[in-house]
Amino acid sequence: MAACVVRGVRSGELAVGEQLPPAAELAVGLSVDRNTVLAAYRQLREAGILEFRRGRGARIAGTAETGDLAPIREAVQSVLELARRYGLESDDVVTLIKEMR
Repeated sequence: MAACVVRGVRSGELAVGEQLPPAAELAVGLSVDRNTVLAAYRQLREAGILEFRRGRGARIAGTAETGDLAPIREAVQSVLELARRYGLESDDVVTLIKEMR
């Protein structure tokens, strides 16, 4: 669930200041326990994606729009370098990633 919110922010589907549904409502909609939603909301708050205001619920934080992908780019670069040592091309790595879904 948290990953969906992050993707929504990065894609522009979710805007800064947009309010997310209350945890209980979202839990019913997703058929999960309310505590699961609350844990995801806390994780998103700690990552700077959400902010909570008493009486106003969870909203997309202003800091969410930065979305620094540098750590992911570095990890992908490392994977590509390792794959090349094994004689694989980037297309082969993409195929492997798709198989892992």
